[in-house]
This record gives sequence, structure tokens and C-alpha cells, in this order.
Amino acid sequence: MTIRVLIVDDQQLVRAGLRMLCQTDDELDVVGEAAGGADAVRLAEQMSPDVVLMDLRMPGMDGIRATERILAGRPSIRVLVLTTFDDDDHLYPALAAGACGFLVKDASPTDLLDGIHRAAAGESPFTQAILQRLVGSAVAARASDNRYSATRPGAVPIPAKPLTPREAEVLALVTTGLSNAEIADRLHLGVTTVKTHIANLMAKTGATNRVRLAVLGAGQVHGGSG
Repeated sequence: MTIRVLIVDDQQLVRAGLRMLCQTDDELDVVGEAAGGADAVRLAEQMSPDVVLMDLRMPGMDGIRATERILAGRPSIRVLVLTTFDDDDHLYPALAAGACGFLVKDASPTDLLDGIHRAAAGESPFTQAILQRLVGSAVAARASDNRYSATRPGAVPIPAKPLTPREAEVLALVTTGLSNAEIADRLHLGVTTVKTHIANLMAKTGATNRVRLAVLGAGQVHGGSG
């Protein structure tokens, strides 16, 4: 299956490099490039990409506003942030806007290509250090106050139903940032089976993405969910 990719970055050299990298993967098809947020919104509407690689700091409409606009019109598109700025002032607004993942530009080519595939498959790819910071922040918040802010991506309810031993194993590995394929390999399961466990975990917890699941898993590791 071909994954249609839209590249959004205000630097022409960066866009060219990303296009060349994507062209090394036979399953990726770069359907367009945008130098700013307004062009990204227009091209997303015209080209219907599966994944948008979104820079954040751009003149005019920035990547956060562009993400909001794109997903308002086409919520099925997966917006994967690729930026130099991994601080909380950029991270949380991007996630609140609907971005499915967050990678920094010093990620390896392999990690970036894997991130595109994971985003297209419905996963939430994060640079490991960012995911650990999200989880750590949410766990610290839980320790000091049992209520989660609705504006933060770490807001997850306590599971309404108990987890099976296998679901608990899968949840623990989600917390480490592993992909479905990596979890399947670690637990000697099929990828489809892992996807089923992830779906069950989301149904039981009400979590809508892997970040919330990761926070829940970390909360259980650091003192349990009660």
C-alpha cells in the first residue's frame, strides 16, 4: 500500500532532503510540498495525503494553526510534526491541535521513515526523549494531584475494567515507545494480535492514542492506578 506524503517546511533545502529520503522508500509517494501553513492547508485539501510532515515555525500561518485547519477539514489525515523545537511550548499546542506524533529533525533517516509508516498505520510516533518527558511529566502531575488537566495529552482515566495479564504486558511496552511490530517481536505475537490488544486497551481506558496509553502504563509502574 502506497502512503501519500505531504512535506511542509519553510526551508527549501529541508524539503528537498525529505523528498529524497522518502524516495528511497518504495511505499512512500510525496504528493506535494508546502513552504508555509496556508499552502499546506490548500494542498492537503487538494491532494488528500495520508501523512503530513509538518514543520512548526514558519512565516505566516505556523504549523500548529495549519494542523488545526487541515484536521478540521480532513480528520483522517495524520499530521506528524518534524521540528527543531522540542520544548513544551511547541509540543503541547501541537498535540492539542491534533498532531499524531512529534519527531525532532536530528532523528535518523531510519527513524523518520519508520515514523511515517507508524503514523499512517494509526500509531503515534515520538522521539524517545520526548515521549519519556511526556510520561514523566504526567506521572509527576498524578503524584501531586490526582486530577489531570484536560489540555494536556496525558489525561487518561483509570481503566473501567481490569486488564488481562497480556494486556498489562502490552501496555508496559507501549510506555517504552515501542511500535506494534516491536511489541509483537518482544512478546512473540503477531502484529494483528498486538493491534487487537491495543484496541482493547483503548476501549477499557478511554484513551484515544498511544501517548495516553503510555502515561497510563507509566502511572501503573510508578505506584499503580488507584
